[in-house]
Amino acid sequence: MSRDTEGGSTSEARAKLLSTATRIFYAEGIHSVGVDRIVTEAQVTRATLYRHFAGKEELVLAYLDLADRGIRAQIGEARESDEPAVDKIRAVGRTIAEGIRSPGFRGCAFLNAAAEYPDPAHPIHQAVLAHRQWFLDTVTELLAQAGFASPAAAGRHLVMLRDGAMASGCLSDAELVCETFLRGVEGIVQTPAVSTGR
Repeated sequence: MSRDTEGGSTSEARAKLLSTATRIFYAEGIHSVGVDRIVTEAQVTRATLYRHFAGKEELVLAYLDLADRGIRAQIGEARESDEPAVDKIRAVGRTIAEGIRSPGFRGCAFLNAAAEYPDPAHPIHQAVLAHRQWFLDTVTELLAQAGFASPAAAGRHLVMLRDGAMASGCLSDAELVCETFLRGVEGIVQTPAVSTGR
């Protein structure tokens, strides 16, 4: 994604650029933020930015990659626990709710990026789709492990609940949104479509 590593480790300048871009892109949107603003707030030169990123698009992709890795790590903790699969699904739901309750929550970084880059062929839109496919595959796998007769349908249901909660969480009372979302997750895991033979 980026063209720099210095001595095998990420440079301080690159880290500053990416953390600054991440903060501003998430808080204010991608299109509204120019390269000049990022380099000013990161306290680096424009030349430094272009030494680490080919341009703004590559910086946006790095921002989404960082968000993707963070979410994968959070979900990974739930998946790797010793709990039964159905409780892992609940833990995924709680992780999502914690994100919605966090200070400065502004919705899903991926849904926000997709709204700004609606062309399905655009690399940024493609990065959004790849993340969403991973999330769908992950929850579908957990639902299959939990013995759901139709894990794909339940997985799509869970993703739609998540999308709604992420969109609502920055528009209305986050606690109420989380309560409603977690009740929806509980409704999925208690569905009679679970096959007790698996």
